[in-house]
Amino acid sequence: MSSEELAHKLQRRLRLEALTETDQGGPQATPCAAPAGNREPEPPVLAPTANADSELSAKLSRRLDIHQGIVRSRRSKVFNPYTEFPEFSRRLLKDLESMFKTYDAGRDGFIDLMELKLMMEKLGAPQTHLGLKSMIKEVDEDFDGKLSFREFLLIFHKAAAGELQEDSGLLALAKLSEIDVALEGVRGAKNFFEAKAQALSCSSKFEAELKAEQEERKREEETRRLRQAAFRELKAAFSA
Repeated sequence: MSSEELAHKLQRRLRLEALTETDQGGPQATPCAAPAGNREPEPPVLAPTANADSELSAKLSRRLDIHQGIVRSRRSKVFNPYTEFPEFSRRLLKDLESMFKTYDAGRDGFIDLMELKLMMEKLGAPQTHLGLKSMIKEVDEDFDGKLSFREFLLIFHKAAAGELQEDSGLLALAKLSEIDVALEGVRGAKNFFEAKAQALSCSSKFEAELKAEQEERKREEETRRLRQAAFRELKAAFSA
């Protein structure tokens, strides 16, 4: 039942109670005592507005936008870059994560407008205020005006897929970044990733890269051990 219907019913009940009191000889005057022709029209009853109505309206509006594809639904699952960006190697993802954290000066997990401005200046491709806003808008899925790590990875995903315009600030960011994508060339990155994907399946690729990292750490440990042993021998020689 709406608020307006409830207000009308309460008003009607009050009129009936007033009529009953008048029939019983009560002192109160009934509003119906005046002739029908002279009766003034009753003002319309306004339904009370509440914050709940505006909140419900906002939720319904967002649901409609999501249904029409205007807005993306908020992701409730934990973001996993290895599964959502399987075309990127583990080393590349770590390099991108390191770059993201370097420019996330606020340590809040986002790159805002000022942090993006500093990034582009350090990369040698400064942008105007409108240019920076346009860069964020191009990959800003949740319309919060800043870049999450996932949206940051989307820049390089779009660059590798050839989905960025030549005059895009995002393309300049991808080209000037000192990571594998830039070394391969943004236009050639798509072929690079496709060739790598064909060489290894998703499961075996992950295992192979993990094993390679473990072997690399072993080699580093062995090199460090040999250097320490050589240093001890040299020190013993001098001591003798």
